[in-house]
Amino acid sequence: MTSGFFDAVAPATFEGPDSTNPMAFRHYNPDEMVMGKRMEDHLRFAVAYWHSFAWEGGDPFGDQTFIRPWHPQDDMGRAKMKADVAFEMFERLGAPYFCWHDADVRPEGANLSESIDRLNEITDYFAEKMEGAKVGCLWGTANMFSHRRWMSGASTNPDPDVFAYAAATVKSCMDATQKLGGENYVLWGGREGYETLLNTDMGRELDHMGAFLNMVVEYKHKIGFKGQILVEPKPQEPSKHQYDYDAATCIGFLRKYGLENEVKLNLEQGHAILAGHSFEHEIAVATSEGMLGSIDMNRNDYQSGWDTDQFPNNVPEVALCYYHILKAGGLGLGGTNFDAKLRRQSLDAEDLIAAHVGGMDICARGLKAAAAMIEDGGLEDALSERYAGWDGAEAQAMLKSDLASISERVLGGGIEPQPRSGRQEILENYVSRFV
Repeated sequence: MTSGFFDAVAPATFEGPDSTNPMAFRHYNPDEMVMGKRMEDHLRFAVAYWHSFAWEGGDPFGDQTFIRPWHPQDDMGRAKMKADVAFEMFERLGAPYFCWHDADVRPEGANLSESIDRLNEITDYFAEKMEGAKVGCLWGTANMFSHRRWMSGASTNPDPDVFAYAAATVKSCMDATQKLGGENYVLWGGREGYETLLNTDMGRELDHMGAFLNMVVEYKHKIGFKGQILVEPKPQEPSKHQYDYDAATCIGFLRKYGLENEVKLNLEQGHAILAGHSFEHEIAVATSEGMLGSIDMNRNDYQSGWDTDQFPNNVPEVALCYYHILKAGGLGLGGTNFDAKLRRQSLDAEDLIAAHVGGMDICARGLKAAAAMIEDGGLEDALSERYAGWDGAEAQAMLKSDLASISERVLGGGIEPQPRSGRQEILENYVSRFV
């Protein structure tokens, strides 16, 4: 028995680049081989449960626009109806994974015990549905930012009771993630930051967050969870100053608290933009340190100052992201999660399918372009040429020398370096050949 929500929408199929069908894949062919690996296994697409099924269409200036059969999301009957719809959509898209927050899959209970019971009930329901479906759990996480109890943070809260509540919440979500065979567990510290230093002891809060994350890692090993623990950087919104600002900040934090070998990063395109970076930059920072875990694929509106979470539509941007991912060996246990939502005016069931089809196609096209650039080798050749001077024995010896010796060589040898072109426009033109 189906929910009926998607009855008028056929499953998405691959029709090739000449197709004019907006509900069909033009570039995403799961079985197509790219650099010796199936496209599906490279991209590892996941549907975000929260934006796709829990979001009601509000924004900072307006209330609900989506009227779904499972609204209001306040009892377990509607939670199961929402799950029925979700799994029907996973099947229509052929998506191999999904991701979830606890608050999006079950209604809040009267207390934590009831909330955990409801989480266990709905994830048991997920497990039953997963037995007959070709979909797995990429990752689970706890929503510790929406409810008013989290207004001053979770692990960084000045109230130790909130820290304890957060610990119990994360434990329940890790247990549920393991039950569903999840391949990762994510911590998103949306409220782990502050509004003003007038009431904030930053050093203490950072120490508490480090202690909390070490507890998460310890519990992972205690229960035998084989997946990755991931943290997700974001610079602002909702907190004014967030401790997990960007990839570099998170890597520094993880090293400070001895977690660099236990925790990796879940990077989001929209968060990179809010931090003043490109997604390509954030991925390159993480891969250069061996700490890329997974990605949330979306985009922001460059005219808006908040996290608009739109589906990707920029092939050159996406191609450069996958270029760095492929160079680093791929996503491993991670995947490409569509942390993206419809526009408030896109009301129909068909819109939800079309948005994912379009996003998956953009990623597939970007992946193929990235693979073609790697196989062609043009960018690597340009890098080799630009840094060729460092390959010489004298240049390498200089790195182990000292200022006085280097100064003597420069003055004695009459070294007068002349600037060389970075050839940025030529390289941009090169990328354009592939996208």
